[in-house]
Amino acid sequence: MSRVKVLTEKEKGIVEAFRKALQVAKLIGRCEQELSMLSHGISGGYIEPGASGAITRGKFDILPTGRNFYAVDPRAIPTMAAWKVGVETAEKVLREYYGHHGKYPETIGFILWSIDAYKADGEQLSQILYLLGVKPVWRDDGTIESLEVIPTEELGRPRIDCLVRISGIVRDTLPNYIYLIDEAVEKVALLNEPPETNFVRKHYLEHVEKLKETLRENMVEELAMYRVFCAPPGAYGVGVNLAVEASAWEKDEDLAKVWVQWSGYAYGRKRYGVKAHAALLEALKTVDVVSRNHISDEHDIFNCCCYFAYHGGFYNAAKALSGREVEVIHVDTRDISDTKIVAIKHEIERIARAKLVNPEWIEEMKKHGYRGASEFSKKILHLYGWSATTRLVDKWVYDKIAEKYALDEDMRRWFEEHNLWALEEIVRRLLEAAKRGLWKPSREMLEKLEEIYSEIEGLMEEMTTVEGEHQGGVIAIYTSQDVQHWNEKLEEVEKLWSAVKKEK
Repeated sequence: MSRVKVLTEKEKGIVEAFRKALQVAKLIGRCEQELSMLSHGISGGYIEPGASGAITRGKFDILPTGRNFYAVDPRAIPTMAAWKVGVETAEKVLREYYGHHGKYPETIGFILWSIDAYKADGEQLSQILYLLGVKPVWRDDGTIESLEVIPTEELGRPRIDCLVRISGIVRDTLPNYIYLIDEAVEKVALLNEPPETNFVRKHYLEHVEKLKETLRENMVEELAMYRVFCAPPGAYGVGVNLAVEASAWEKDEDLAKVWVQWSGYAYGRKRYGVKAHAALLEALKTVDVVSRNHISDEHDIFNCCCYFAYHGGFYNAAKALSGREVEVIHVDTRDISDTKIVAIKHEIERIARAKLVNPEWIEEMKKHGYRGASEFSKKILHLYGWSATTRLVDKWVYDKIAEKYALDEDMRRWFEEHNLWALEEIVRRLLEAAKRGLWKPSREMLEKLEEIYSEIEGLMEEMTTVEGEHQGGVIAIYTSQDVQHWNEKLEEVEKLWSAVKKEK
């Protein structure tokens, strides 16, 4: 008589893992249908719909490929799996801050982009909801039915206020993000809890009183409740990248006011893009930490101007307005089994070492000729953008970049052959960083860079076929005071900014 072996829980887990692996292997095998389905679709045939997303997040439902994929179902975000990651990372952020300061942050500022939904199923949205002290209630089909307030006894810490700067794509494609955060803030702000356990309510009541002094209108209570901000309807970005790239700033406050001007439009369930710069400033001055989730190595923080413009710009605005030290971090969820809280200074240096000053990366990029030179220039410009908005780029980083890209004669000859304009941009940004005090090179290095820049100008002038004088030689720095239209646009923000600063 045969005996049936009873598996232990560990053995059951192993068997289930193998079963899942075989299932995934079969789905991968079916990905061969891509070409046949493409042909079928072009012929007017029906293509079965399928989900999209990142398989590295365990989204095996994206397999097999070769289907008519859709991005996400916003009604089902955040997913239960994303909620677990969000709770875990939110707790890590709080532990990290408490360990450094011996207290909890009252307000955390978030840069929230659509990649959170399209590749991470709402992990950062989950962070925000959990910090506020609410949790989703899911239906059987995975969609969100409602939000439930988590008792403070269960949380074991205060409710943390959250100021969220969304992107224009979140605004336009993920309205549920706005509605969920807005609903969560209102639920929590109206709870009858003491201010030391509910920073959302504490700040809401403070904002109401302050806004009454400056606005004196019937929308004050509504404005005091807003925590989701963006550019005005139809507009995108935060403007800081434009100011940095045009050298159109002098002091930190100049960039801070640009960020506020572009970001001062509130979004919620009742209103869409209401002008609310005063409400944004009241919330901004309470921010202790500015954070963003980093979910993939497909991009790094030098990849695009939006990283320093949104994230660095937010940090700069909060610090310049409050006059306090503010932390700037990102939550590294590239490996969801090993999530980390990373200081932006460390991330700047990690990417600088891994790419910008890494000889192997440089050689690989040089193989791309003109495009590789453009990539060097772009990343160094974005490094400069982080320096302008955070002042966290150390001297050694600038020194190494100057040595490898400008002072190395072979590298200069390579730029001259493939893309002289990229070299001009790099050297000009190095000189600008020195002029602004963001970098203090040795006198010898600075003089050599100035000499090289003059040589570059001469070469560019020889290459120019258009008659007339070649503009160059001077790094022009100007502000809104030099441009009438720009000055008029900033006038209201200037007045509100001065009023908030005067209170301090």
